[in-house]
Amino acid sequence: MADANAASTSSPPSSPPGGGADVGDSINPEIIDMDIFSQLLEMDDDEDDREFSREIVWNYFDQAAATFVKMDKALEEKSLLELSTLGHFLKGSSAAVGVSKVRDSCENMQHYGKQVEPDGATEITEEVALEKLTATLKEVKVQYKEAEEALRAFYKAHEGDDGDADD
Repeated sequence: MADANAASTSSPPSSPPGGGADVGDSINPEIIDMDIFSQLLEMDDDEDDREFSREIVWNYFDQAAATFVKMDKALEEKSLLELSTLGHFLKGSSAAVGVSKVRDSCENMQHYGKQVEPDGATEITEEVALEKLTATLKEVKVQYKEAEEALRAFYKAHEGDDGDADD
């Protein structure tokens, strides 16, 4: 009976369903949440082409780039509520593709834009909020670049016959 219990508490297999063993090996789980990304990959009709998930991820890249431009402008204008809204938006997009560090940082931006700490209760001044938003925006851009490079490398390694990932 002890063996059956040990088996039920062991780790899940390293290769996610529909993702193949190479998925977890090619992406750093500290950058991309593999549980979420693997679920996205499971929606692909063709594991060699990965057209569906690629389109979702490339749309995310476009959304993130546009959102960063808006965030820079909102920060320049000291528009805290706009930064909160944009943080919320990018948090959701990042969560959908498994970009966990960006998701978490954007959640912090969402709070700072409302002049509260990430605990949601401790109030901060506008000046402190702007300082934290400035630092967090720099950090989130680095985190995003890291994730973008990891995802682009994954899709480059899994290109179909056409080799064009920008479709």
